[in-house]
Amino acid sequence: MFENLMATAVLPAADLDRAKGWWHDVLGRDPVFADTASGNLFYDVGGVTVLVYRSDFAGTAQNTALNLVTDDLDRDVTALRTHGVVFHDYDLPGLKTVDGIADLGGLRGAWFSDTEGNIIAIGEPAPEMMAMVKKAAAGAAG
Repeated sequence: MFENLMATAVLPAADLDRAKGWWHDVLGRDPVFADTASGNLFYDVGGVTVLVYRSDFAGTAQNTALNLVTDDLDRDVTALRTHGVVFHDYDLPGLKTVDGIADLGGLRGAWFSDTEGNIIAIGEPAPEMMAMVKKAAAGAAG
């Protein structure tokens, strides 16, 4: 039934031009496809397609909308900060950040918002977890 099933991440944007600029300037990504009829933008992030589409409801979710996985959180947080990204600070049960970064035992992570108010996480898993994620992704791809 689902032999050819694929998944994409989906992020709303109130202003597609502003979102497109942010994706280019901050994440260094340009659309791999832009649908001229709808204005929808499609990005490739590590082999995953991310659809950015126009919506009046952009930024209304108070949860993580997109998760990025990195092998060097400190390097990437520094790079994002040079592009004006401000990281969220949390002090919740089970989640405390220090200078925007949480150590979750086996995973370090940080959260920030794009220009549309979508919350994006970036995390560096422990090497064992990173190997498992890469193996799962390779198995799904082929």
